[in-house]
Amino acid sequence: MTLFKSLRLLALSATLLSTAAFAGEITINSDHSDPVPKKAMEELIADFQKANPDVTVKWNNFDHEGYKSAIRNFLTADAPDVVAWYAGNRMAPFVKAGLFEDVTDVWTANGLDEQLKSSAPSMTIDGKKWGMPYTYYQWGIYYRKDIFAEQGITPPKTWAELLAASEKLKAAGVTPFTIGTKALWPTAGWFDYLDLRVNGYEFHMDLTAGKIPYTDPRVKTVFEKWGELVKADYFIANHAAIDWQDAVPQLVQGKAAMYLMGNFAVATFKDGGLKEEQIGFLQFPEITPGIPVAEEAPTDTFHIPSGAKNKEDAKKFLAYLASPAVQAKMNATLGQLPVNNTTQKPKDVFLDAGFTILSNAHGLAQFYDRDAQAEMAKAGMEGFQEFMVKPDNLDRILERLEKIRARVYK
Repeated sequence: MTLFKSLRLLALSATLLSTAAFAGEITINSDHSDPVPKKAMEELIADFQKANPDVTVKWNNFDHEGYKSAIRNFLTADAPDVVAWYAGNRMAPFVKAGLFEDVTDVWTANGLDEQLKSSAPSMTIDGKKWGMPYTYYQWGIYYRKDIFAEQGITPPKTWAELLAASEKLKAAGVTPFTIGTKALWPTAGWFDYLDLRVNGYEFHMDLTAGKIPYTDPRVKTVFEKWGELVKADYFIANHAAIDWQDAVPQLVQGKAAMYLMGNFAVATFKDGGLKEEQIGFLQFPEITPGIPVAEEAPTDTFHIPSGAKNKEDAKKFLAYLASPAVQAKMNATLGQLPVNNTTQKPKDVFLDAGFTILSNAHGLAQFYDRDAQAEMAKAGMEGFQEFMVKPDNLDRILERLEKIRARVYK
């Protein structure tokens, strides 16, 4: 045997050994370090291995903050087979850098375009799907049903109805909205919903992606609508000095009637003393007629790195994760909502309402500080809080945000 043939055989043997080492094994990296998400992941992995006995899962679990830095390193160095991340503009940089695998075939083979249709826009770039959504939760306006009943208020469906309800509450000595903006992010919920209802999903995603100036007249219109609430004193006073939890007693004590917040707040409302029958939930009202209704729903996802060693079994994992039964079980543990719209509705009254709204949404925003680049998000939320305290500063705020956008997204 010639030296050349020997070397070729050695190379072939090494390739086969390398392939065999990874066949039937996938490595998953995620940041499910809190007790409840950790339990959900443990159950998911155990069930997947039971359903796929020929596949072994190695799971590396990181803390949240450490993961943000780690993912950028391991995607380019020693990529695992599956990684946890987020939808929308948080996903986009990894897609554009060629670090995430196109998984359109997994969606097509399993009929997921229809089953996951509300999340499809936030998983799509250049007409391709780049990951698998598995859990989200709704935002909306939680309100005191008993106070509405006392004042003869029907839950508003339009902006005009919301203003009329707020005026009636204010006249009765009840502040329409409670909020705590010390930590800034609750202001982003207001900005997102107002922009989604004034300008629509596509505009909002372009804005948070840095493609639209903050000095655009359409952005100013968003703040002008917001100002209709701010200038009428429809928010509690001194909100910039308190966190979101500190604003809950205003709702519990009946000093305020509404709270725009994520569904995670319901437990805090109940812990504060509200009974379930006192709490109502309403979808953020329509502002611009005819605009397709999008929602705020932070969505967690899994992706296959382009450098994954076992993409075949990684795709099996993503397909398994997308199924209705698997999403139902995982979200029962998480206390959140399955993205698959064929999943049986949750029994919880608020999750049930959220499931219906999100399953029928035109698109899902991921929340301002996920959708916008980090530096832009921080500056934006600082501007939102300033506007809520000093609405007359609007033009200066927008000019400042535009300078930051031009620098961050250049």
